[in-house]
Amino acid sequence: MQTTFTPEQMQDPKIQRANQILRSCVHCGFCTATCPTYQVLGDELDSPRGRIYLIKDMLENQRVPDDKTVKHIDRCLSCLACMTTCPSGVHYMHLVDQAREYIEDNYKRPLGDRALRWVLARILPYPMRFRVALLGAKMARPFARLLPDPRLRAMIAMAPKKVPPVSRNDDPQSFAPVAPRTKRVALMTGCAQKALNTDINDATIRLLTRLGCEVVVAKGAGCCGALTHHMGKSDESHAAAAKNITAWTDEMDGDGLDAIVINTSGCGTTVKDYGHMFARTDLEADARRVAEKAMDISELLVQLMTSEHIARSPNMAAMGIAGTDADAPQDGTRAVTVAYHAACSLQHGQQIKTHPKTLLKMAGFGVVEPADSHLCCGSAGTYNLMQPEISAELKTRKVRTLEAKSPDIIAAGNIGCMMQIGSATGIPVVHTVELLDWATGGPKPPSLTRAADRNPVPILR
Repeated sequence: MQTTFTPEQMQDPKIQRANQILRSCVHCGFCTATCPTYQVLGDELDSPRGRIYLIKDMLENQRVPDDKTVKHIDRCLSCLACMTTCPSGVHYMHLVDQAREYIEDNYKRPLGDRALRWVLARILPYPMRFRVALLGAKMARPFARLLPDPRLRAMIAMAPKKVPPVSRNDDPQSFAPVAPRTKRVALMTGCAQKALNTDINDATIRLLTRLGCEVVVAKGAGCCGALTHHMGKSDESHAAAAKNITAWTDEMDGDGLDAIVINTSGCGTTVKDYGHMFARTDLEADARRVAEKAMDISELLVQLMTSEHIARSPNMAAMGIAGTDADAPQDGTRAVTVAYHAACSLQHGQQIKTHPKTLLKMAGFGVVEPADSHLCCGSAGTYNLMQPEISAELKTRKVRTLEAKSPDIIAAGNIGCMMQIGSATGIPVVHTVELLDWATGGPKPPSLTRAADRNPVPILR
């Protein structure tokens, strides 16, 4: 793509990066085939190629963003399926993030939009504030239909029926390995996940210590910054990220770290990009050190787990499944069928496609995948709250393809996907790490017990 940035504009490192990305686009249109919003809306401007044209025009002319441009940029999920598809290697993620920052700095949104974004930015990254908000949403549920704004109704609808109690495992501390120590790792406990589902971090700690890891929850670490980063609020996102960088480099320079383990794939995509986020700043060197140590939980587990670790927990028969199968988790039962949902931030953002499925199969589960597994479920951070109509259509499509496989369980590696899918199906939805913990001797995932009791709670307490 030809660009016309002036020499003066090219003095800005951000414009240099945008120019590099724009020039790599060859207008081929492959991205339209895998873009969820283009498939739903059928508008060229709601495809990556269309948005690239809008961003190019906006940045080259340094103009105040118009309503049309903002609408189509806001509709982008940042699922990054376009980056997987693109034969030219267009780094769309960096370009759309820069566009969102430019819009945040140069466009005055309507009052309702500003208020909503302000509330989300000051609640979701803070677990205790989020817990209070979830309780408020529960109280407001009977009155949700009276609210005029569909985004507010979506927020209330997404609140779980019961907010789990705080897990003290999320407090800064160190967990000694059960087996002989092989690694020392920091676990990122996250922000929203700590309020929505404490089972995930608990299972991660049990599994890693069973596999010989000392697990550290670093003092001062918290939200990765992704939620505000994708709203274009760079000052807030960088402040959150900087705290993590400081916390983890203190551990690296102290007793050392072999890895920074992340069990929420959306956070993992952001942490692995810290080097870019802090380029040309005083924190760049440390940010790159952190990014190099960051690993999705599945990346570490494929290094650690072998068939010898599989305990064939007797609880795996508790789903009431009879029959025989060569891959049965124990004699006299067939393999529990798991429909694996590939989170966009894992398969596209981090290009991790096979590890979770390999691990589940190793653990004795029968693994199936839905049709169009490359497409987003519509969660995408705050997208299901900010764009509820498009999100709902994507959710319906995703749940339909998952249920078509008739699975016993749906597994995913991202809390947002779990919430989104779980709100529309009676099939229990669990994190991949919970199933692996169960298969290696840990307790049955609590959400499966609740499903077996047939209190129809989609996924969470």
